[in-house]
Order: sequence, then structure tokens, then C-alpha cells
Amino acid sequence: MHSADPLLQPFQLKHLTLKNRLMSTAHEPAYSKDGLPMDRYRLYHLEKAKGGIALTMTAGSAVVAEDSPPAFGNLHAYKDEIVPWLKKLTEECHEYDTAVMIQLTHLGRRTSWNHSNWLPVLAPSPIREPSHRAFPKEAEDWDLDRIVGNYADAAGRMQAAGLDGIEVEAYGHLLDGFWSPATNQRTDEHGGSLENRLRFTHRVIDAIRDAVGPDFIFGIRMVCDEDWERGLSRDEGVEIARRFVAGGKIDFLNVIRGHIDSDAALAGVIPVMGQRSAPHLDFSHEIRVETKFPVFHAAKISDVATARHAIAEGKLDMVGMTRAHMADPHIGAKVAARREREIRPCVGATYCLDRIYEGREALCIHNPATGREATMPQNIEKTNGPAKRVVIVGAGPAGLEAARVSAARGHNVVMFEAASKAGGQVHLAARSRRRRDLAGIYEWRVERCHALGVEFRFNAYAEANDVMAEKPDAVIIATGGLPNTSFLEAGAELAVTSWDILSGDAAPGSETLVYDDNGGHPALQAAELLAEASSQVEIITPERFFAPEIGGLNHVAYAQIFQRHDVTITLNTRVRSIRRDGNKLVAKLASDYGPFDQERHVDQVVVEHGTLPLDDLYFELKPNSLNSGAVDYRAMIAGRPQEVVSNPNGGFRLWRIGDAVSSRNVHAAIYDALRLCKDL
Repeated sequence: MHSADPLLQPFQLKHLTLKNRLMSTAHEPAYSKDGLPMDRYRLYHLEKAKGGIALTMTAGSAVVAEDSPPAFGNLHAYKDEIVPWLKKLTEECHEYDTAVMIQLTHLGRRTSWNHSNWLPVLAPSPIREPSHRAFPKEAEDWDLDRIVGNYADAAGRMQAAGLDGIEVEAYGHLLDGFWSPATNQRTDEHGGSLENRLRFTHRVIDAIRDAVGPDFIFGIRMVCDEDWERGLSRDEGVEIARRFVAGGKIDFLNVIRGHIDSDAALAGVIPVMGQRSAPHLDFSHEIRVETKFPVFHAAKISDVATARHAIAEGKLDMVGMTRAHMADPHIGAKVAARREREIRPCVGATYCLDRIYEGREALCIHNPATGREATMPQNIEKTNGPAKRVVIVGAGPAGLEAARVSAARGHNVVMFEAASKAGGQVHLAARSRRRRDLAGIYEWRVERCHALGVEFRFNAYAEANDVMAEKPDAVIIATGGLPNTSFLEAGAELAVTSWDILSGDAAPGSETLVYDDNGGHPALQAAELLAEASSQVEIITPERFFAPEIGGLNHVAYAQIFQRHDVTITLNTRVRSIRRDGNKLVAKLASDYGPFDQERHVDQVVVEHGTLPLDDLYFELKPNSLNSGAVDYRAMIAGRPQEVVSNPNGGFRLWRIGDAVSSRNVHAAIYDALRLCKDL
């Protein structure tokens, strides 16, 4: 049936008909193995195909040469072994009428020399990139000759694999390194005039087109304005786009604005939580108008309404919803079925990207099935067995996920929550204006739970008798934890916690010491609130660097706020104890690195040392359970049902999840719930 929805209109790209306007742009989830897109990688993209996407762009920069060491799990496009793996991925996605392309690059200076093949990093000029810290060599003529051939060979492999097309990467990598005055200080035929700075890219484009022929789809993901006083201007960026289009050898532009050589700059290109939605959409439209050419774009287009607007208003031809598809790979199918309310929202936590840039795999903060498609379902199927009575205690993210999954299985679910509303610790985190989108984690689950018939009992502090009265078949304890102050040798009663600050239970002091022995968001969020309330703040941490559990992109906003409010940060230092001295508190400090005798005299000491589990109810129920609370970890890891029976006289299965086990994070809590409840 024909739809009038702009997002569902087909788009003709050369000979290729894309079934709708939804795509995921090239990104590297780091699911590869030995640089090859094996099963985990394939299943991740296949899930999006099943979910109705028109185009999935693989590889956040598949590297074309051995001297472009993979910086974040990049595919190795220089290996012949990649062809059969990509062929399998492409053929399976084609079964769902989803096109598959790949992004090719030489990373230039955006990598490090001290891994992989230990070859020198190269760039147009020997200018260090702050993010990756390598000092590159200036590319020689033989380097450029070699790399032109590398690009052509890699493109040929992609064509042999049956992909629908390729794009080359030109923002922050080798190609655009030649374009930008900030990174090209050459005085030879590759420097100076725009014509000279484009010379190498034209060679690459010509070589690729010669290798794949006139029909194979070939585009470029390019920066059209570095938004940098030292970098590529908008005028020059638009002119470059015009020249590529006029050359007649490319088929689409994928538009980027900004530069990515530092965390602060990258956060402008890939906006994070607290930044405005789709900040570069209008700019991309300007490029489309200037070039009259197919334009793709992605940058915090995280909701269907914005995506629909982008297409309806002619701002883009294909709209990239990359992080949004990590949160919910079935956006297209849900839009087509008019089930938009069911789309799991991207909350902008940027857990996915921060993990990639730290050398780990991409994970969505609240969709643990993404990247784990071999063992975890994106869609929950109803049980073939009888409906069970499932009792869940605690309506934080872990408990809500357990309720959602159990109810989707067809079970009768009742949830006890001591507070008046759902959310748990996330509710506290979302009270910050900048991080309020985190509320989507629990709001979406509450809505789904209501739709699935979950019975909520708020303001209900559940005791063992309350649980047993429900005659449960399964009990899930998701009671979370309470802030841990037990590490203090003395004066714990004088401290307030991050929770106290975030909840408003404790008013900001005029001089505040924030002790962060966790390294995540809670202490920094508390410090942010205190600083903006005009408190004079010092953050003390025993870590050797600032907030190690917060990735580079999330670090930026905190760093900006702390700099603006003159927050002091002290590393390699511990708070041992607190005592009162008149109307002041005295924090005694220590160091792991030798004798250290310092104190801080302040009005307030805020401590963050994770949580201790609220587990009394779990241990009270444990003797009456079939499994004595035990979890078969091997089955859990493999995605198999839990079948432990250690107490045949028990009446129900019992598990505790999330922070009711130990202090971890939102993703871990939700993953616990999905793993245990998907087979109930």
C-alpha cells in the first residue's frame, strides 16, 4: 500500500532504488574480528535490514592500507579475506531489500603508530592530532602513489563482494587533511592553492572510478566547513563539493560540518546530550541547494519527527539515524506499521561512541541486544508455555526492563516500588537540564509496561510476606542500592552524597569538596550542580586522570562547565576521614604514592563511592526459592534459559539484578534483566 509519509518514499540513486529515506551512516561498532566483518558484525547490520532500513553503511572507515592502523576496530579493506565476509553480509541484507555500502579511508594522522604493524603515521604535514597524539611524518611522493593504488584495490574488493556502493571518508582523515589550511602547510604541488590541495583527492577519485567502472555507486563523506578559524572555510568547502560534482565521477555527497581533532571539536560534529537536535541540518540543506546533487547527512537526528521534517522540507535526500538505529534497529518497520510510539528512543547518552573511542565495542546504554544479536532478541516473543506470575521489586531501569520483557513474554507481572514514581537512580540523573533526555530510559519502559498490562504498585515497600502473597512463579529483586560511605575511616555521618545533591535533599555549600572514588557521572553531575549554584568546588579523586568512566565526548560538557566556574580538580589524592572544626568540616587527605599530610577546610564534603546493594529482601526470600538465588553464568552468557534447581521444595525462581547485586551502570542493569527474563 502506498504511503504519503515522506520517510517512506523511495529514492533513486543512479540505478539503485532505495525503498525509503532511512539510513545508518558509516560508523565502526568494533564488532569485527581480526579486521573482518564476521558473524557479530553481520548480524548487527542484518538486524537493521530486518527492521526496515533502506541503506546500511558499513565500516566507520575501513582502512585501505597497512600503514593506516585501525584506531577503533576498523575493518581491513586491504585484505582479500574481507570479500567473502562482506559478500555474506550483503546478500543477507539484500533479502530484506536493504542496500549495503561501505566507507573507505586512510586515517592519516587520526590513529596511533604503536600498535598493529608499527608503521609511521603519515599526514600532509607533520602536525600532531591532539586526540590520537601521534607525531606524523610528512607524506612523500611514493607514499601518495602507494595509497592511490590502495584505494583503488580496496574499492575493487568491495565491488567483488557485491556491495551496492562505497563512499570515501574526508573529514579528519588523510584526504581532507590536504584540503585544510590547518593541516596542510606544504609548499610543493600539494600545498597552497585549492587546486593543489585537491590534487591528491582527484587522483584517488580517478583511480577508484577506473577500478570499479562507471556504474558502481561511489560517493564521498566530506567536510564542507570545518567551523574553525584555522581550518577549511565554508566557501572553500562548498567550492570543493561543486568541483567534485562537476567532475562527474561521484554519485552522492554525505555532508559533515566541523573538525574532529580534539574531544571538544568532535562533540560539535557528533553532538551529545544537552546539545540541540540536528544542528547541521540547515547547513546540509545549503550544500544540497548549492550543488543540486544527492545529499546524505547524519548528526543527532535521533527522532522520527526531525527525520521526517528533513525529508519533507527537501533538506536531505537520505537521512542518517545512526545512533537512533542502535537504540532501535526497527525504526523503519515501526514507522511503516504506524507504531512510532513503540520506538525505543535514543537518549543521547553517547555510551556507544565513548566506548568506541576508548577501544571497546559500541553498546547502546539501554538496548543491550544491539551488538549481541546472536544471543539477545530485539523483539521479545511470547512463551509457548503457560503464563506465569512474575513479581518484580524495584522500578528502576533494571526492574522496568524485567517487567517489560516478562510481560512481552505473556506473563502476569506485578511491580512493587517504594517511591511514588519509576526511574530509580536514572530519575535523579535526569533532573539535570542537560541530561534530562535520560528520562527516556524509564519513560519508554513505563509506557511499554502499561501497554503490556504490568500492574504497578507505587508507594509500596515490599516485604517477604507481600511477595509470597502473590504466589509467584518468579521473583526479581531490582531494589538497587544506597550510597556507600563506609570507606571513610571517620566522619561518614558528616558527609553528604552525590544523591543528596542531585535530589535536592542537601543544599549546596559555599565551599564544597567533591570526592569522586567512582569515576562516573554521579560525582561530576553533583559538582556541576554545585558549581552552577555558585559553590566554590574542588573535585578530588584518587585516579591518575579525570573521571575514567566518562568517555571523551561526555567529558567535554563537564570540562566546559568546570572551566567556566573555576572548579579545581585534584588527582592522585584520597579523602580518608572527615571531622568537624567549629562551623567548618575538615577533610583529611592521603595519597597512594607516599607520605601525604594535607587537609581541606570546607563547608561541605560530598562523597561518591558507588552503592551498596539493598538486598535484605533477596536474602529473606532466598531459602524459599527453587534456585536459591543462583544464576547459571554459562547459560546466561550463551543466552540459554536458566534451569538451576538447588531446592526442589522451593516455590519460585529468584534472581536479583542491577545494583541490587553490585554497583555497576544502567546498561549492566538492563542487560541483567533481558538475559534472565527473555526465556521466562
